Amino acid sequence: MWHGIDLALVWRSLPELGQGLVVTVELSLLTMIAGVLLSVPLGMARASRYRLLAGPIWAYTYVFRGTPMLIQLFLIYYGLAQFADVRSSLLWPVLREGFWCAVIAFTLNTVAYTTEIVASAIRNVPHADLEAGRALGMSSWLLQRRIVLPVALRTLFPAYTNEVIFILQSTSLASLVTVLDLTGMARIVIARTWSPYELFVTIGIVYLLLTYGMIWCFARVEQRLYRHLKREEAGTRVDLRLR
Repeated sequence: MWHGIDLALVWRSLPELGQGLVVTVELSLLTMIAGVLLSVPLGMARASRYRLLAGPIWAYTYVFRGTPMLIQLFLIYYGLAQFADVRSSLLWPVLREGFWCAVIAFTLNTVAYTTEIVASAIRNVPHADLEAGRALGMSSWLLQRRIVLPVALRTLFPAYTNEVIFILQSTSLASLVTVLDLTGMARIVIARTWSPYELFVTIGIVYLLLTYGMIWCFARVEQRLYRHLKREEAGTRVDLRLR
């Protein structure tokens, strides 16, 4: 015992918690990958000046950002199963699994937020950059690929880092639909040992380490994305000193 914590119990529980940790990482990675692949084209469409294109996407982001993720998860896992057409469809082998329902719910939620982040970053691309691209004779698609998206992706990176951390921490909701993630495995051990304090402290520490490990990784990537700006700033300081 150490300050009321049964370390022997924690040690014995590590293999089971490790299995749950693998599921948590899988949920997070699948959600992030699907979220990026979907949110970039949707963000471009959301930033479009054509209302017929941007309007439906606005409605989607409005609904998913305005309702709790837990309700969305329950509607997908419990709600869809009530329809006979769903149970007899080709999608039922996927929709009857809590893991995939969680991935779908988390992806739809994060795409709603990330789409708005991408759209906002696209709208904030400097007008001078766009005019320079047009002056060089770039087509609309080439302008998007060479100027708009690279500039927007650099500016949205800090905001997306926060969204990724939110995804990681929200995966604990998956345990409510029978998914044995880190939280789900902890609940099983707690039901067997009646020791909630030790287990919740342990998984809290694990989530903390995962969160700050992810922050460190994103900080390293952000440094690489912005290193050209640092070189420009250093050059400006040298010029000022010479003057």
